[in-house]
Amino acid sequence: MDYVRYFENALDSLKQERRYRVFADLERIAGEFPRARWHSPEGVREITVWCSNDYLGMGQNPAVIAAMAETAQHCGTGAGGTRNISGTSHPIVGLEAELADLHGKEAALVFTSGYVSNQTGIATIARLIPGCVILSDALNHNSMIEGVRNAGCEKQIFRHNDLAHLEELLIAAGDKPKLIVFESVYSMDGDIAPIAQICDLAERYNAMTYIDEVHAVGMYGPRGAGIAERDGVMHRIDVIEGTLGKAFGVLGGYITGRTAVIDAVRSHAPGFIFTTALPPAICAAAATSVRHLKASQVERDGQQRQAARVKQVLGEAGLPVLLTPTHIVPVMVRDAETCKAASDRLLERHDIYIQPINYPTVPRGTERLRITPTPLHGEAHIGHLRDALLETWEALGLPLHEIRHAAE
Repeated sequence: MDYVRYFENALDSLKQERRYRVFADLERIAGEFPRARWHSPEGVREITVWCSNDYLGMGQNPAVIAAMAETAQHCGTGAGGTRNISGTSHPIVGLEAELADLHGKEAALVFTSGYVSNQTGIATIARLIPGCVILSDALNHNSMIEGVRNAGCEKQIFRHNDLAHLEELLIAAGDKPKLIVFESVYSMDGDIAPIAQICDLAERYNAMTYIDEVHAVGMYGPRGAGIAERDGVMHRIDVIEGTLGKAFGVLGGYITGRTAVIDAVRSHAPGFIFTTALPPAICAAAATSVRHLKASQVERDGQQRQAARVKQVLGEAGLPVLLTPTHIVPVMVRDAETCKAASDRLLERHDIYIQPINYPTVPRGTERLRITPTPLHGEAHIGHLRDALLETWEALGLPLHEIRHAAE
């Protein structure tokens, strides 16, 4: 039997649908973000990255780099084991204390990634509640979908941010235990959940709440705890999940909540129990980043200013920007092959890297370039981006909107 052919067929299918992913071989340059080196087939070139999840450039912060380097010198590179078997380092304990404090919760638990924290966190919490019904937003991230699936519980999907539909499902669930899982910032469209109203429904119908703040932690709120902090509803959420790999610029994921909830996940979650802990150096760097962003508003203000500027400049140029209330700037292409061609042209001709976003990350017909401005993208970067996009749109025969001016 030709087993390899099964895999070749799977790849052929992706290529025929123009969904086959090609990774750009990048080398970030410390101290020069958003510049990076692209190791192309023709050689090494310097480019500008416009799609990084290092939203605030904290991966380049000197104090964060120093914390990682110094801790590696003191503790070595690896954690040495799972959390249960010698892997609970002093830096990871300190990191969990910082995260619990950030979200105003009793306890926190760190995982190896944001994906794992959702996948194993949701599944474990729901499994520990007999007869639990999970109510999940239709646009939740794949990690949350996998967590819901792995829970093996009854599930109901409510239309995206649709409070009336959510209430219908809560009523239908009756007296059963209920867990509402949703995000604060949805990363593809850049929209925001009605958190306070979801909390109102949860309290009315006796449901538990679990929010994913991965695209909001570090970014919003007076201490960078996310949209729930910004909106003054953080205390109403039972479990807050976040990542250390985006605005905090390092690696890892976490959940925070009541001590009993977090301890139960710690004691029952296979994705936590049976995996090697984050290295001490990673934890020290992450804790340094969290502490810095608790006290500093400079990065958040700069990022929001530059995101608004990018939206204004691209919109005035007639480019099809999807207006969002967040730092996410989607430029709509609406065709997978053209989206890939646009991304390739920007990189090869203009030294700009923006990864194409195609199905299944977004629905077919909504393919896009997802731009994420940072405080370190200056006016020259923005002007070059605008000109490169306009040249690319013209070369590919893509339509422009009528040019608008800020005063109109």
